[in-house]
Amino acid sequence: MRGCLAVGLVIALGCALQGCGGASGTTGGDPGAKPLPAGESCGSIRGELNRLDSKGVPAQVERASGGGKLTPAQRADVDKYNDLLNQYLGARCHV
Repeated sequence: MRGCLAVGLVIALGCALQGCGGASGTTGGDPGAKPLPAGESCGSIRGELNRLDSKGVPAQVERASGGGKLTPAQRADVDKYNDLLNQYLGARCHV
C-alpha cells in the first residue's frame, strides 16, 4: 500500500512540475529528460525510493514541509529522498 502511495506521490509531483518547464518563455518547449548520474538507472533509483518509503520517509517529508522538527538522521533521509525524486522525475523514469 505504501508503494502505491509513493507512486501516486511521484505521479502527482510529476504532473505539478510539468507546468514549470520553459517558465522563462525563451525556450518555447520542453527541455527534455536529464541524464542520470553515472552508474544509476531508473530501476536503482526506484529501488532506493522504495527503501526510503518503507522507512516512512514520505511522512517525514510532509512533516518537514509543514515546519515540523526532524532529527539530523531524518533530515538526511528527507534530503536523500528529495534528491532521488528529482533525479527520477528529471530523467522521466515515471513515463
